[in-house]
Order: sequence, then C-alpha cells, then structure tokens
Amino acid sequence: MLPNTPRRAVYAGSFDPPTLGHLWMIRQAQSMFDELIVAIGINPDKRNTYTVAERQDMLCAITDNFPNVRIEVFQNRFLVHYAREVDAGFIVRGIRSTSDYEYERSMRHINSDLAPEISTVFLMPPREIAEVSSTMIKGLVGPEGWMETVKRYVPPAVYQKMIAEHHNNNA
Repeated sequence: MLPNTPRRAVYAGSFDPPTLGHLWMIRQAQSMFDELIVAIGINPDKRNTYTVAERQDMLCAITDNFPNVRIEVFQNRFLVHYAREVDAGFIVRGIRSTSDYEYERSMRHINSDLAPEISTVFLMPPREIAEVSSTMIKGLVGPEGWMETVKRYVPPAVYQKMIAEHHNNNA
C-alpha cells in the first residue's frame, strides 16, 4: 500500500436481513479503516426474503451515522476479486463459532492464493450476539410473540421493515 493511500476494507454478506451482529461488525470495521465498503453479495442460487434494494435501504438506514461506510452490491465474482476491483486491501469477516473459523480460515488461504496483496481481518462479536444470524432471525418470524423476540436481535430500522413486511404479507 502506498503512503497516503486510504485503508479500505470490504465487509460482504447477504444481509437478509441485517442483524445486530452485522451492525456490530460494521461499527468495529469502520473504526479500523479509513473506508468500509459493505457489499451485498448476490448469489443467484440463494432464495432471499428481501430484495437487493430493500437490503440496501436497510443497510443505509443503519449505517447513516458512519460517514466512512458505503453500501454496494456485487455479483458473479469472488469476493477477493471484488475487493481488488474496489482497491480494498482488506476483507473483514466475522467469526462466531469454530465452524465459522474453519470455513473462514480455508477461504482466507484461497483468497491469499488468488490475491496475496489482500489481507483478511477476522473479528469476533461479543457473546450476546455471537449466535445471531439472518437465517435464525427469519426462522423466528411468525409464531405468537415473534416481534418481541426478533426486536432483540435486529436494529430498529430493520425491525420496522420486518413488521411492515409481515403486516403486508398477512393483510
């Protein structure tokens, strides 16, 4: 990295929906780097609950107080290649469990083979949100009392979107 070059990182995920775990990762990473690109990865084989535009809107709402964060979308390429395209020297990944660690460690080595100039930074969230995932959140929606439960794990803007979506789908 050249002197005076901004330290840019990419934090990627599906963010379907964004959780407090994602927000924690964004908060930590944006404090470590000059610029953080939160990249919504599009996987055509994955069925999403929210559209790309909805996920972008939710991410913008929860990151609007971080001036060094921007939200982007990428598809049909490896994350490490996307990071190179946007001149990011770092990829930020979260480690919640030993299975996450094993997977992310392997990906870090593959990424290093593909783009040795890009480093992977692992962050471990606090225990109270370590088990939170978008899949878990979506699985909680529906049964009686779901709203109070889900509210504990997603940012307020995401919670409001989920309530509205549930209301619209059941109207």
